[in-house]
Amino acid sequence: MKKKTWAKKIKDACKEAGTYRPFFENSINTLAEILEKRDEAEEFYKESGGKPIVEYTNKNGSTNMVKNPALVVWDDMNKSALNYWRDLGLTPAGLKKIDDTALQKKESNPFAQMLAGLQ
Repeated sequence: MKKKTWAKKIKDACKEAGTYRPFFENSINTLAEILEKRDEAEEFYKESGGKPIVEYTNKNGSTNMVKNPALVVWDDMNKSALNYWRDLGLTPAGLKKIDDTALQKKESNPFAQMLAGLQ
């Protein structure tokens, strides 16, 4: 997915969660860029066979089994993205940090409203 599409999805998610603030735009754009690059790394990983372990021949000519570098990049991008998701309040812990009351169920009690109106 392209950066612009990711940015719109992230912004919409922030608005739905009630955490969107105009000054989050830079963070939203950075997260969108990370997710675009993550998608590219995932696509490369799939196109290259999708094997989590690959053979690697070092400069001495020894061949070893190593984690697929494309998978490592994809995982690193995911971890970076998760930090931004948290900061934007798009995970349960992140939402709680931004607004503790956002996780609480809002109940409307007519009797309590009436009493509050008497004060």
